[in-house]
Amino acid sequence: MSDYVTPQTLHVAASPLSSAIQLPAKNSKKPLFLFGMVLLAGILFAGTQLIGDIHQTGVTFSSVLPLMLLGFALLAALGFEFVNGFHDTANAVATVIYTRSLSPTVAVVWSGIFNFLGVLCSSGAVAFGIISLLPIELIMQTGSSESFVMIYALLFSAIIWNLATWWLGLPASSSHTLIGSIIGVGIANAVMHGRSAMSGVNWGQALNIGNALILSPIVGFICAALLLVLMKRVVKKPELYATSKDEGAPPMWIRGLMVLSCTGVSFAHGSNDGQKGMGLMMLILVAALPVTYSLNRSVPQSDIPHLITLTESSQSQLLQFSNAPTPAQPDDVLATYLRTGQRDTTVIAALAQVSGNIGATLKQYGALQTIPADQKPAMRNEMYLAAETIKRLQADHSLILPAATQQNLQALKTALNGATQFIPTWVKVAVALALGLGTMVGWRRIVTTLGEKIGKSQLNYAQGISAQMVAMGTIGAADAFGLPVSTTHVLSSGIAGTMAANRSGLQFGTLRNMVLAWVLTLPAAALLSAALYWIMTSL
Repeated sequence: MSDYVTPQTLHVAASPLSSAIQLPAKNSKKPLFLFGMVLLAGILFAGTQLIGDIHQTGVTFSSVLPLMLLGFALLAALGFEFVNGFHDTANAVATVIYTRSLSPTVAVVWSGIFNFLGVLCSSGAVAFGIISLLPIELIMQTGSSESFVMIYALLFSAIIWNLATWWLGLPASSSHTLIGSIIGVGIANAVMHGRSAMSGVNWGQALNIGNALILSPIVGFICAALLLVLMKRVVKKPELYATSKDEGAPPMWIRGLMVLSCTGVSFAHGSNDGQKGMGLMMLILVAALPVTYSLNRSVPQSDIPHLITLTESSQSQLLQFSNAPTPAQPDDVLATYLRTGQRDTTVIAALAQVSGNIGATLKQYGALQTIPADQKPAMRNEMYLAAETIKRLQADHSLILPAATQQNLQALKTALNGATQFIPTWVKVAVALALGLGTMVGWRRIVTTLGEKIGKSQLNYAQGISAQMVAMGTIGAADAFGLPVSTTHVLSSGIAGTMAANRSGLQFGTLRNMVLAWVLTLPAAALLSAALYWIMTSL
Protein backbone atom coordinates (compact mmCIF):
# COMPACT_ATOMS: atom_id res chain seq x y z
CA MET A 1 0.00 0.00 0.00
CA SER A 2 2.83 2.36 -0.88
CA ASP A 3 0.45 4.85 -2.46
CA TYR A 4 -1.55 5.18 0.73
CA VAL A 5 -1.18 7.40 3.76
CA THR A 6 0.01 5.51 6.83
CA PRO A 7 1.32 6.68 10.18
CA GLN A 8 4.82 6.16 8.84
CA THR A 9 4.32 8.07 5.57
CA LEU A 10 2.03 10.89 6.70
CA HIS A 11 4.21 13.69 8.04
CA VAL A 12 2.61 17.07 7.69
CA ALA A 13 5.94 18.80 7.24
CA ALA A 14 6.76 16.67 4.19
CA SER A 15 3.49 17.33 2.41
CA PRO A 16 2.48 20.24 0.15
CA LEU A 17 -0.18 20.74 2.77
CA SER A 18 2.41 21.77 5.33
CA SER A 19 1.97 25.50 4.80
CA ALA A 20 -1.80 25.12 5.02
CA ILE A 21 -1.83 23.04 8.17
CA GLN A 22 -0.68 25.18 11.03
CA LEU A 23 -1.38 23.04 14.04
CA PRO A 24 -2.00 24.45 17.51
CA ALA A 25 0.85 24.13 19.92
CA LYS A 26 1.25 20.65 21.34
CA ASN A 27 1.48 21.93 24.91
CA SER A 28 -1.67 24.02 24.67
CA LYS A 29 -3.87 22.94 27.56
CA LYS A 30 -6.88 25.17 26.93
CA PRO A 31 -8.43 23.12 24.06
CA LEU A 32 -7.86 19.91 26.02
CA PHE A 33 -9.48 21.44 29.11
CA LEU A 34 -12.53 22.61 27.15
CA PHE A 35 -12.78 19.21 25.45
CA GLY A 36 -12.70 17.48 28.83
CA MET A 37 -15.29 19.82 30.34
CA VAL A 38 -17.73 19.29 27.47
CA LEU A 39 -17.18 15.53 27.65
CA LEU A 40 -17.77 15.48 31.42
CA ALA A 41 -20.87 17.66 31.08
CA GLY A 42 -22.27 15.32 28.43
CA ILE A 43 -21.69 12.22 30.58
CA LEU A 44 -23.29 13.88 33.61
CA PHE A 45 -26.28 15.05 31.57
CA ALA A 46 -26.87 11.62 30.02
CA GLY A 47 -26.39 9.89 33.37
CA THR A 48 -28.84 12.09 35.25
CA GLN A 49 -31.44 11.75 32.50
CA LEU A 50 -31.06 7.96 32.49
CA ILE A 51 -31.40 7.74 36.26
CA GLY A 52 -34.41 10.05 36.12
CA ASP A 53 -36.12 7.78 33.58
CA ILE A 54 -35.40 4.73 35.74
CA HIS A 55 -36.85 6.35 38.86
CA GLN A 56 -39.86 7.60 36.94
CA THR A 57 -40.81 4.05 35.92
CA GLY A 58 -40.14 2.59 39.37
CA VAL A 59 -37.40 0.15 38.29
CA THR A 60 -35.17 -1.05 41.11
CA PHE A 61 -31.94 -3.06 41.12
CA SER A 62 -30.82 -5.56 43.75
CA SER A 63 -27.16 -4.69 43.06
CA VAL A 64 -25.10 -2.13 41.18
CA LEU A 65 -23.76 -4.73 38.72
CA PRO A 66 -26.64 -4.40 36.19
CA LEU A 67 -26.24 -0.62 36.22
CA MET A 68 -22.49 -0.96 35.69
CA LEU A 69 -23.01 -3.31 32.74
CA LEU A 70 -25.58 -0.94 31.28
CA GLY A 71 -23.30 2.06 31.73
CA PHE A 72 -20.40 0.21 30.12
CA ALA A 73 -22.54 -0.78 27.13
CA LEU A 74 -23.78 2.79 26.68
CA LEU A 75 -20.24 4.15 26.90
CA ALA A 76 -19.16 1.58 24.28
CA ALA A 77 -21.95 2.77 21.96
CA LEU A 78 -20.91 6.37 22.47
CA GLY A 79 -17.31 5.28 21.96
CA PHE A 80 -18.28 3.87 18.58
CA GLU A 81 -19.86 7.20 17.65
CA PHE A 82 -16.79 9.08 18.89
CA VAL A 83 -14.53 6.87 16.77
CA ASN A 84 -16.96 7.35 13.89
CA GLY A 85 -16.55 11.11 14.33
CA PHE A 86 -12.77 11.26 14.13
CA HIS A 87 -12.67 8.46 11.56
CA ASP A 88 -14.93 10.39 9.17
CA THR A 89 -14.09 13.98 10.07
CA ALA A 90 -11.58 14.39 7.23
CA ASN A 91 -14.39 13.84 4.75
CA ALA A 92 -15.97 17.15 5.70
CA VAL A 93 -12.89 19.24 6.45
CA ALA A 94 -10.37 17.93 3.91
CA THR A 95 -11.17 20.39 1.12
CA VAL A 96 -11.47 23.51 3.31
CA ILE A 97 -8.18 22.70 5.02
CA TYR A 98 -6.46 21.72 1.81
CA THR A 99 -7.53 24.92 0.04
CA ARG A 100 -6.77 27.09 3.11
CA SER A 101 -10.38 28.23 3.25
CA LEU A 102 -10.31 27.59 7.00
CA SER A 103 -7.53 26.80 9.41
CA PRO A 104 -7.54 23.22 10.72
CA THR A 105 -8.63 24.25 14.21
CA VAL A 106 -11.54 26.37 12.99
CA ALA A 107 -12.52 23.75 10.38
CA VAL A 108 -12.77 20.82 12.78
CA VAL A 109 -14.63 22.86 15.42
CA TRP A 110 -17.01 24.21 12.78
CA SER A 111 -17.56 20.70 11.41
CA GLY A 112 -18.08 19.34 14.91
CA ILE A 113 -20.78 21.92 15.65
CA PHE A 114 -22.74 21.08 12.51
CA ASN A 115 -22.31 17.35 13.06
CA PHE A 116 -23.86 17.97 16.47
CA LEU A 117 -26.78 19.89 14.96
CA GLY A 118 -27.26 17.24 12.28
CA VAL A 119 -27.72 14.54 14.90
CA LEU A 120 -30.25 16.62 16.85
CA CYS A 121 -32.31 17.26 13.71
CA SER A 122 -32.30 13.64 12.49
CA SER A 123 -35.51 11.66 12.13
CA GLY A 124 -34.38 8.28 13.52
CA ALA A 125 -35.47 6.35 10.41
CA VAL A 126 -31.90 5.29 9.61
CA ALA A 127 -31.36 4.11 13.20
CA PHE A 128 -34.27 1.69 13.18
CA GLY A 129 -33.56 0.63 9.60
CA ILE A 130 -30.16 -0.64 10.72
CA ILE A 131 -31.57 -2.35 13.82
CA SER A 132 -34.04 -4.25 11.64
CA LEU A 133 -31.08 -6.10 10.11
CA LEU A 134 -30.76 -8.07 13.32
CA PRO A 135 -32.44 -11.46 13.67
CA ILE A 136 -35.90 -11.21 15.16
CA GLU A 137 -34.97 -13.38 18.16
CA LEU A 138 -32.27 -11.01 19.33
CA ILE A 139 -34.48 -7.95 18.96
CA MET A 140 -37.23 -9.57 21.03
CA GLN A 141 -35.03 -11.05 23.76
CA THR A 142 -35.14 -7.95 25.93
CA GLY A 143 -33.22 -8.26 29.15
CA SER A 144 -31.53 -11.55 28.23
CA SER A 145 -27.81 -12.20 28.58
CA GLU A 146 -27.70 -13.24 24.92
CA SER A 147 -28.88 -9.83 23.79
CA PHE A 148 -26.08 -8.19 25.80
CA VAL A 149 -23.48 -10.54 24.31
CA MET A 150 -24.75 -9.62 20.85
CA ILE A 151 -24.53 -5.90 21.61
CA TYR A 152 -21.00 -6.11 23.02
CA ALA A 153 -19.76 -8.26 20.13
CA LEU A 154 -20.99 -5.95 17.39
CA LEU A 155 -19.88 -2.81 19.24
CA PHE A 156 -16.35 -4.05 19.92
CA SER A 157 -15.86 -5.37 16.39
CA ALA A 158 -17.04 -2.07 14.87
CA ILE A 159 -14.75 -0.03 17.13
CA ILE A 160 -11.73 -2.27 16.51
CA TRP A 161 -12.09 -2.16 12.72
CA ASN A 162 -12.71 1.60 12.69
CA LEU A 163 -9.62 2.22 14.80
CA ALA A 164 -7.49 -0.10 12.65
CA THR A 165 -8.47 1.56 9.36
CA TRP A 166 -8.08 5.04 10.86
CA TRP A 167 -4.60 4.16 12.13
CA LEU A 168 -3.61 3.04 8.65
CA GLY A 169 -5.10 6.18 7.09
CA LEU A 170 -7.68 4.20 5.12
CA PRO A 171 -10.93 6.08 4.38
CA ALA A 172 -13.04 3.01 5.16
CA SER A 173 -16.76 3.25 5.89
CA SER A 174 -18.18 3.27 9.42
CA SER A 175 -21.53 2.32 7.87
CA HIS A 176 -20.02 -0.77 6.26
CA THR A 177 -18.27 -1.58 9.52
CA LEU A 178 -21.42 -1.45 11.64
CA ILE A 179 -23.56 -3.31 9.12
CA GLY A 180 -20.89 -5.98 8.70
CA SER A 181 -20.75 -6.37 12.49
CA ILE A 182 -24.52 -6.79 12.68
CA ILE A 183 -24.52 -9.36 9.88
CA GLY A 184 -21.72 -11.31 11.56
CA VAL A 185 -23.57 -11.47 14.87
CA GLY A 186 -26.80 -12.54 13.14
CA ILE A 187 -25.15 -15.32 11.17
CA ALA A 188 -23.22 -16.56 14.21
CA ASN A 189 -26.40 -16.61 16.28
CA ALA A 190 -28.26 -18.65 13.64
CA VAL A 191 -25.45 -21.18 13.16
CA MET A 192 -24.93 -21.66 16.90
CA HIS A 193 -28.65 -22.42 17.29
CA GLY A 194 -28.59 -25.03 14.50
CA ARG A 195 -30.31 -22.89 11.86
CA SER A 196 -29.23 -21.89 8.41
CA ALA A 197 -26.80 -18.99 8.29
CA MET A 198 -29.15 -17.28 5.85
CA SER A 199 -31.86 -17.08 8.53
CA GLY A 200 -29.69 -14.95 10.80
CA VAL A 201 -30.18 -11.67 8.92
CA ASN A 202 -33.10 -9.76 7.46
CA TRP A 203 -31.75 -10.07 3.93
CA GLY A 204 -34.54 -7.96 2.42
CA GLN A 205 -33.48 -5.00 4.52
CA ALA A 206 -29.82 -5.88 3.96
CA LEU A 207 -30.43 -5.72 0.20
CA ASN A 208 -32.00 -2.27 0.47
CA ILE A 209 -29.10 -0.99 2.55
CA GLY A 210 -26.58 -2.71 0.29
CA ASN A 211 -28.05 -1.06 -2.78
CA ALA A 212 -27.79 2.34 -1.10
CA LEU A 213 -24.18 1.73 -0.09
CA ILE A 214 -23.21 0.51 -3.57
CA LEU A 215 -25.10 3.10 -5.59
CA SER A 216 -24.19 6.17 -3.54
CA PRO A 217 -20.47 6.20 -4.54
CA ILE A 218 -21.47 5.77 -8.18
CA VAL A 219 -23.88 8.69 -7.83
CA GLY A 220 -21.13 10.69 -6.13
CA PHE A 221 -18.63 9.99 -8.94
CA ILE A 222 -20.99 10.78 -11.82
CA CYS A 223 -22.80 13.76 -10.31
CA ALA A 224 -19.62 15.45 -9.06
CA ALA A 225 -18.06 15.05 -12.52
CA LEU A 226 -21.18 16.49 -14.19
CA LEU A 227 -21.36 19.37 -11.71
CA LEU A 228 -17.74 20.29 -12.40
CA VAL A 229 -18.36 20.23 -16.17
CA LEU A 230 -21.45 22.41 -15.71
CA MET A 231 -19.52 24.78 -13.47
CA LYS A 232 -16.86 25.20 -16.13
CA ARG A 233 -19.48 26.12 -18.71
CA VAL A 234 -21.33 28.58 -16.50
CA VAL A 235 -18.65 30.14 -14.27
CA LYS A 236 -15.81 31.55 -16.38
CA LYS A 237 -13.58 32.74 -13.55
CA PRO A 238 -10.08 31.18 -13.80
CA GLU A 239 -9.39 31.56 -10.08
CA LEU A 240 -12.13 29.01 -9.33
CA TYR A 241 -10.15 26.31 -11.15
CA ALA A 242 -6.79 27.09 -9.61
CA THR A 243 -5.09 24.95 -7.03
CA SER A 244 -4.27 26.20 -3.58
CA LYS A 245 -1.35 28.62 -3.39
CA ASP A 246 1.55 28.21 -1.05
CA GLU A 247 0.31 31.02 1.15
CA GLY A 248 -2.96 32.79 1.83
CA ALA A 249 -6.62 31.89 1.56
CA PRO A 250 -8.58 31.81 -1.72
CA PRO A 251 -10.77 34.77 -2.78
CA MET A 252 -13.63 35.44 -0.37
CA TRP A 253 -16.40 34.20 -2.70
CA ILE A 254 -14.58 30.91 -3.28
CA ARG A 255 -13.88 30.61 0.40
CA GLY A 256 -17.57 31.12 1.13
CA LEU A 257 -18.56 28.31 -1.25
CA MET A 258 -15.98 25.99 0.29
CA VAL A 259 -17.19 26.70 3.82
CA LEU A 260 -20.84 26.37 2.79
CA SER A 261 -20.27 22.95 1.22
CA CYS A 262 -18.21 21.84 4.24
CA THR A 263 -21.08 22.90 6.49
CA GLY A 264 -23.59 20.95 4.42
CA VAL A 265 -21.49 17.77 4.44
CA SER A 266 -20.96 18.06 8.22
CA PHE A 267 -24.69 18.50 8.88
CA ALA A 268 -25.61 15.64 6.53
CA HIS A 269 -22.96 13.39 8.07
CA GLY A 270 -24.38 14.05 11.53
CA SER A 271 -27.98 13.46 10.46
CA ASN A 272 -27.12 10.11 8.83
CA ASP A 273 -24.15 8.67 10.71
CA GLY A 274 -25.34 9.90 14.10
CA GLN A 275 -28.41 7.72 13.81
CA LYS A 276 -26.26 4.60 13.94
CA GLY A 277 -25.19 5.46 17.46
CA MET A 278 -28.76 6.30 18.42
CA GLY A 279 -29.96 2.95 17.14
CA LEU A 280 -27.28 1.13 19.13
CA MET A 281 -28.13 3.01 22.31
CA MET A 282 -31.85 2.27 21.97
CA LEU A 283 -31.02 -1.40 21.36
CA ILE A 284 -29.05 -1.39 24.62
CA LEU A 285 -31.69 0.50 26.59
CA VAL A 286 -34.55 -1.74 25.45
CA ALA A 287 -32.50 -4.87 26.21
CA ALA A 288 -31.40 -3.68 29.67
CA LEU A 289 -34.41 -1.64 30.76
CA PRO A 290 -37.46 -3.02 28.93
CA VAL A 291 -39.85 -1.58 31.51
CA THR A 292 -38.48 1.92 30.97
CA TYR A 293 -37.76 1.97 27.24
CA SER A 294 -39.92 -0.72 25.61
CA LEU A 295 -42.76 1.71 24.93
CA ASN A 296 -42.85 5.39 24.11
CA ARG A 297 -44.20 7.00 27.27
CA SER A 298 -44.53 10.35 25.48
CA VAL A 299 -47.41 9.09 23.30
CA PRO A 300 -50.39 11.13 24.56
CA GLN A 301 -53.34 9.29 26.05
CA SER A 302 -55.60 11.06 23.54
CA ASP A 303 -53.97 9.05 20.70
CA ILE A 304 -54.85 5.67 22.22
CA PRO A 305 -58.55 5.52 21.15
CA HIS A 306 -57.51 5.98 17.51
CA LEU A 307 -54.91 3.22 17.87
CA ILE A 308 -57.50 0.91 19.40
CA THR A 309 -59.85 1.61 16.48
CA LEU A 310 -57.08 0.79 14.00
CA THR A 311 -56.28 -2.54 15.70
CA GLU A 312 -59.92 -3.59 15.85
CA SER A 313 -60.71 -2.65 12.24
CA SER A 314 -57.49 -4.32 11.04
CA GLN A 315 -58.37 -7.50 12.90
CA SER A 316 -61.86 -7.54 11.38
CA GLN A 317 -60.65 -6.88 7.83
CA LEU A 318 -57.85 -9.45 8.02
CA LEU A 319 -60.18 -12.16 9.37
CA GLN A 320 -62.57 -11.51 6.48
CA PHE A 321 -59.68 -11.91 4.04
CA SER A 322 -58.28 -15.10 5.60
CA ASN A 323 -60.17 -18.37 6.11
CA ALA A 324 -57.36 -19.95 8.14
CA PRO A 325 -57.99 -20.80 11.80
CA THR A 326 -56.32 -18.63 14.41
CA PRO A 327 -52.99 -20.24 15.40
CA ALA A 328 -52.37 -21.13 19.03
CA GLN A 329 -49.11 -19.12 19.12
CA PRO A 330 -49.62 -16.15 16.77
CA ASP A 331 -46.42 -14.42 17.94
CA ASP A 332 -44.34 -17.45 16.92
CA VAL A 333 -46.03 -17.55 13.50
CA LEU A 334 -45.15 -13.90 12.84
CA ALA A 335 -41.60 -14.31 14.14
CA THR A 336 -41.06 -17.31 11.86
CA TYR A 337 -42.46 -15.37 8.91
CA LEU A 338 -40.13 -12.45 9.57
CA ARG A 339 -37.15 -14.78 9.97
CA THR A 340 -37.75 -16.94 6.88
CA GLY A 341 -39.88 -14.74 4.61
CA GLN A 342 -42.09 -17.73 3.88
CA ARG A 343 -45.78 -16.81 4.09
CA ASP A 344 -48.40 -19.50 4.66
CA THR A 345 -52.15 -19.29 5.28
CA THR A 346 -51.74 -18.73 9.02
CA VAL A 347 -49.74 -15.48 8.77
CA ILE A 348 -52.76 -13.25 8.04
CA ALA A 349 -54.78 -14.94 10.80
CA ALA A 350 -51.86 -14.54 13.24
CA LEU A 351 -51.53 -10.85 12.38
CA ALA A 352 -55.26 -10.40 12.98
CA GLN A 353 -54.97 -12.07 16.38
CA VAL A 354 -51.94 -10.03 17.44
CA SER A 355 -53.65 -6.81 16.33
CA GLY A 356 -56.67 -7.77 18.41
CA ASN A 357 -54.46 -8.53 21.43
CA ILE A 358 -52.83 -5.11 21.19
CA GLY A 359 -56.21 -3.40 21.01
CA ALA A 360 -57.58 -5.39 23.96
CA THR A 361 -54.58 -4.50 26.15
CA LEU A 362 -54.81 -0.81 25.27
CA LYS A 363 -58.54 -0.80 25.93
CA GLN A 364 -57.95 -2.39 29.33
CA TYR A 365 -55.29 0.06 30.52
CA GLY A 366 -56.10 3.19 28.51
CA ALA A 367 -52.51 4.42 28.00
CA LEU A 368 -49.02 3.09 27.35
CA GLN A 369 -47.83 4.56 30.65
CA THR A 370 -50.30 2.57 32.74
CA ILE A 371 -49.56 -0.87 31.29
CA PRO A 372 -48.10 -3.00 34.13
CA ALA A 373 -44.32 -3.32 34.15
CA ASP A 374 -44.36 -7.10 33.65
CA GLN A 375 -46.54 -6.74 30.52
CA LYS A 376 -44.61 -3.95 28.77
CA PRO A 377 -41.93 -6.14 27.10
CA ALA A 378 -44.58 -8.51 25.72
CA MET A 379 -46.66 -5.56 24.52
CA ARG A 380 -43.65 -4.05 22.79
CA ASN A 381 -42.83 -7.37 21.11
CA GLU A 382 -46.40 -7.72 19.79
CA MET A 383 -46.35 -4.16 18.46
CA TYR A 384 -42.96 -4.75 16.83
CA LEU A 385 -44.07 -8.05 15.28
CA ALA A 386 -47.27 -6.53 13.91
CA ALA A 387 -45.53 -3.48 12.41
CA GLU A 388 -42.71 -5.50 10.81
CA THR A 389 -45.17 -8.08 9.47
CA ILE A 390 -47.25 -5.35 7.84
CA LYS A 391 -44.07 -3.93 6.32
CA ARG A 392 -43.09 -7.35 4.96
CA LEU A 393 -46.61 -7.97 3.58
CA GLN A 394 -46.57 -4.59 1.83
CA ALA A 395 -43.43 -5.67 -0.03
CA ASP A 396 -45.02 -9.01 -1.01
CA HIS A 397 -46.44 -8.33 -4.48
CA SER A 398 -48.03 -11.78 -4.62
CA LEU A 399 -50.45 -10.75 -1.86
CA ILE A 400 -53.31 -8.52 -3.03
CA LEU A 401 -55.27 -7.06 -0.14
CA PRO A 402 -58.36 -4.86 -0.55
CA ALA A 403 -57.53 -1.14 -0.81
CA ALA A 404 -59.33 -0.30 2.44
CA THR A 405 -57.35 -3.00 4.28
CA GLN A 406 -54.05 -1.75 2.86
CA GLN A 407 -54.84 1.80 3.92
CA ASN A 408 -55.81 0.69 7.41
CA LEU A 409 -52.70 -1.47 7.83
CA GLN A 410 -50.47 1.42 6.75
CA ALA A 411 -52.05 3.67 9.38
CA LEU A 412 -51.70 0.92 11.99
CA LYS A 413 -48.03 0.38 11.14
CA THR A 414 -47.32 4.11 11.50
CA ALA A 415 -49.08 4.24 14.88
CA LEU A 416 -47.29 1.12 16.16
CA ASN A 417 -43.90 2.45 15.06
CA GLY A 418 -44.63 5.64 16.94
CA ALA A 419 -45.15 3.59 20.09
CA THR A 420 -41.96 1.50 19.76
CA GLN A 421 -39.53 3.42 17.53
CA PHE A 422 -38.61 6.49 19.54
CA ILE A 423 -35.41 8.17 20.66
CA PRO A 424 -35.36 10.22 23.89
CA THR A 425 -33.90 13.70 23.59
CA TRP A 426 -31.06 12.89 25.98
CA VAL A 427 -29.94 10.01 23.74
CA LYS A 428 -29.79 12.38 20.76
CA VAL A 429 -27.78 14.90 22.78
CA ALA A 430 -25.35 12.25 24.05
CA VAL A 431 -24.74 10.86 20.55
CA ALA A 432 -24.46 14.37 19.10
CA LEU A 433 -21.79 15.25 21.67
CA ALA A 434 -19.86 12.02 21.02
CA LEU A 435 -19.91 12.53 17.26
CA GLY A 436 -19.20 16.24 17.51
CA LEU A 437 -16.25 15.78 19.88
CA GLY A 438 -14.92 12.91 17.79
CA THR A 439 -15.04 15.14 14.74
CA MET A 440 -12.61 17.54 16.40
CA VAL A 441 -9.75 15.03 16.54
CA GLY A 442 -8.09 12.55 14.25
CA TRP A 443 -8.46 14.29 10.89
CA ARG A 444 -4.72 14.44 10.09
CA ARG A 445 -4.36 10.84 8.88
CA ILE A 446 -6.83 11.02 5.98
CA VAL A 447 -6.78 14.65 4.73
CA THR A 448 -3.75 14.16 2.51
CA THR A 449 -5.23 11.04 0.89
CA LEU A 450 -8.35 12.94 -0.16
CA GLY A 451 -6.50 16.10 -1.18
CA GLU A 452 -3.50 14.73 -3.07
CA LYS A 453 -3.51 10.97 -3.54
CA ILE A 454 -6.72 10.38 -5.51
CA GLY A 455 -5.79 12.45 -8.56
CA LYS A 456 -2.41 12.96 -10.18
CA SER A 457 -2.71 16.71 -9.62
CA GLN A 458 -3.68 18.63 -6.54
CA LEU A 459 -7.35 19.31 -5.79
CA ASN A 460 -8.55 22.69 -7.07
CA TYR A 461 -11.30 24.85 -5.61
CA ALA A 462 -14.01 23.88 -8.10
CA GLN A 463 -13.32 20.18 -7.59
CA GLY A 464 -13.62 20.51 -3.83
CA ILE A 465 -16.89 22.45 -4.09
CA SER A 466 -18.38 19.98 -6.61
CA ALA A 467 -17.49 16.91 -4.56
CA GLN A 468 -18.82 18.36 -1.32
CA MET A 469 -22.07 19.72 -2.79
CA VAL A 470 -22.84 16.32 -4.32
CA ALA A 471 -21.95 14.53 -1.07
CA MET A 472 -24.25 16.84 0.86
CA GLY A 473 -27.16 16.20 -1.52
CA THR A 474 -26.63 12.44 -1.73
CA ILE A 475 -26.42 11.94 2.03
CA GLY A 476 -29.41 14.21 2.60
CA ALA A 477 -31.52 12.22 0.12
CA ALA A 478 -30.51 8.92 1.73
CA ASP A 479 -31.44 10.31 5.13
CA ALA A 480 -34.91 11.22 3.84
CA PHE A 481 -35.43 7.60 2.71
CA GLY A 482 -34.11 6.17 5.99
CA LEU A 483 -31.07 4.54 4.36
CA PRO A 484 -27.51 4.63 5.68
CA VAL A 485 -24.78 5.68 3.26
CA SER A 486 -21.07 6.15 3.66
CA THR A 487 -19.86 9.76 3.75
CA THR A 488 -16.37 8.41 3.09
CA HIS A 489 -17.42 6.59 -0.06
CA VAL A 490 -19.59 9.37 -1.46
CA LEU A 491 -17.05 12.16 -0.98
CA SER A 492 -13.94 10.27 -2.08
CA SER A 493 -15.84 8.99 -5.14
CA GLY A 494 -16.93 12.55 -5.84
CA ILE A 495 -13.33 13.76 -5.72
CA ALA A 496 -12.34 10.94 -8.09
CA GLY A 497 -15.19 11.97 -10.41
CA THR A 498 -13.97 15.57 -10.52
CA MET A 499 -10.43 14.40 -11.24
CA ALA A 500 -11.71 12.32 -14.15
CA ALA A 501 -13.86 15.17 -15.47
CA ASN A 502 -10.95 17.59 -15.16
CA ARG A 503 -8.67 15.12 -16.96
CA SER A 504 -6.31 15.40 -14.04
CA GLY A 505 -5.64 11.68 -14.06
CA LEU A 506 -6.28 9.23 -11.25
CA GLN A 507 -3.80 7.49 -9.01
CA PHE A 508 -5.05 3.97 -9.55
CA GLY A 509 -2.90 2.59 -6.77
CA THR A 510 -4.77 4.75 -4.26
CA LEU A 511 -8.14 3.97 -5.83
CA ARG A 512 -7.32 0.27 -5.79
CA ASN A 513 -6.48 0.40 -2.10
CA MET A 514 -9.61 2.42 -1.34
CA VAL A 515 -11.85 -0.02 -3.19
CA LEU A 516 -10.06 -2.90 -1.50
CA ALA A 517 -10.73 -1.30 1.89
CA TRP A 518 -14.39 -0.82 0.94
CA VAL A 519 -14.76 -4.42 -0.22
CA LEU A 520 -12.92 -5.93 2.75
CA THR A 521 -14.61 -3.86 5.46
CA LEU A 522 -17.95 -5.66 5.48
CA PRO A 523 -16.66 -9.27 5.52
CA ALA A 524 -13.82 -8.38 7.91
CA ALA A 525 -16.19 -6.73 10.37
CA ALA A 526 -18.63 -9.65 10.00
CA LEU A 527 -15.93 -12.22 10.75
CA LEU A 528 -14.64 -10.21 13.70
CA SER A 529 -18.10 -9.77 15.26
CA ALA A 530 -19.01 -13.43 14.67
CA ALA A 531 -15.79 -14.53 16.36
CA LEU A 532 -16.35 -12.19 19.31
CA TYR A 533 -19.96 -13.36 19.64
CA TRP A 534 -18.87 -17.01 19.67
CA ILE A 535 -16.11 -16.36 22.22
CA MET A 536 -18.37 -14.34 24.56
CA THR A 537 -21.18 -16.89 24.30
CA SER A 538 -18.78 -19.72 25.08
CA LEU A 539 -17.43 -18.08 28.23
